[in-house]
Amino acid sequence: MKATPVKGTRDYLPKEVAIRDFLQEIIKNTYQEAGFERITTPIIEDGVNLDKSEGGENLNLIFKILKRGQKLSSALAKEDPTEKELSDMGLRYDLTLPLSRYYANNRNDLMNPFKVIQMDRVYRAERPQKGRLREFMQCDIDIIGNASPDAEVELILTTTKALNRIGLKDYKVKINDRRILKAIFTYAGFAEEDHEKLAIIFDKLDKIGMDGIKAELTECGFEDNAITKFVGLFENGALDLDAVSKVCDASYVASLKYIMDTVTTVSNGAFAIEFTPSLVRGQGYYTGTIFEVEAAGYSGAVAGGGRYDNLIGKFLNEDIPAVGFSIGFERIFGILMEQAYDIPDQKKKIAVFYDPDTFAAALSYAEELRSDYLVSTIARPKKLGKFLNKLENNGYDGFAVYGQEDGVKLFNKTAQ
Repeated sequence: MKATPVKGTRDYLPKEVAIRDFLQEIIKNTYQEAGFERITTPIIEDGVNLDKSEGGENLNLIFKILKRGQKLSSALAKEDPTEKELSDMGLRYDLTLPLSRYYANNRNDLMNPFKVIQMDRVYRAERPQKGRLREFMQCDIDIIGNASPDAEVELILTTTKALNRIGLKDYKVKINDRRILKAIFTYAGFAEEDHEKLAIIFDKLDKIGMDGIKAELTECGFEDNAITKFVGLFENGALDLDAVSKVCDASYVASLKYIMDTVTTVSNGAFAIEFTPSLVRGQGYYTGTIFEVEAAGYSGAVAGGGRYDNLIGKFLNEDIPAVGFSIGFERIFGILMEQAYDIPDQKKKIAVFYDPDTFAAALSYAEELRSDYLVSTIARPKKLGKFLNKLENNGYDGFAVYGQEDGVKLFNKTAQ
């Protein structure tokens, strides 16, 4: 038997769990203050739903569940069974697909627009590395039924308020529109069937620069004329919205400008929000606006989302406008732990030691102390001094021994 967790998953110590609970509570309360309502969905989804969800690269990272009983036996009896013959369900890779199915199933009982919170675990068969686990927490808010860019504004403002409250300060919001990306590619002369591949390459702009992008496009065999025209868009530096407006529908640019101007006005410019033409977002279900939050000194986004107006329609056979924003909780938790984060204004945690014949009285004493402390009652060990070191190492701030007059003793301090 192995005592260690499965690779790509984590055990969390009590102090870590306390911090995680505290942060999640702040996020949830911030969402609820803005009128969002929490739901939960199963971690298991139908295999057909997962396969048809347009989840981009995530479709290659699904944990699939084998069929059971006679169905599995029948599949294994075949000479060369396919994955679909062996598996009919899988673990959710994000919270957007389950929400889309949930809305389709419960639409008649829900508000319109529907402002929803999901805070739960998701699963991806990732190659584990720093900031990337196989089981991780996401904190999502979505607005379903509102096609106006007002929905994007509200999601960005609510999410950044939550980030501020949990202590993430030095960040910026990057924003783009999938329709602008397609317009740029079309303008340059690339075939539509190549747009997704182009987007993956273009997404590397921050890492490899335009020279690197040009080299990859050439290596992939794209036409020289299209590459030259595409690269030419950036010959004067970053591509701004005014330049973009010459190659795409003016309404796309107007929508982004409205979102950026409104967010800046309402937030009093508390954070930067900037147009980033190379922002792609990996999921294929995005149809319009996409956005990310980038934190200073940290590689990768700490939050991201976008508009997915077609995904719910796969269940209802009609397009339902929808847009969502997800906080990458594990990345933010990792950043804060690296900064030695502590829960602010938390009651100090102490232990009350008791002897076998004083347990009942010690319980009453502990209850009195709980107005000022977090108190755990523990039978007094034979070697109290040695145990106190372990107590302090496990996040306790002090102790008291029932029956002794010196009361509560804080480590490195003394208090009555």
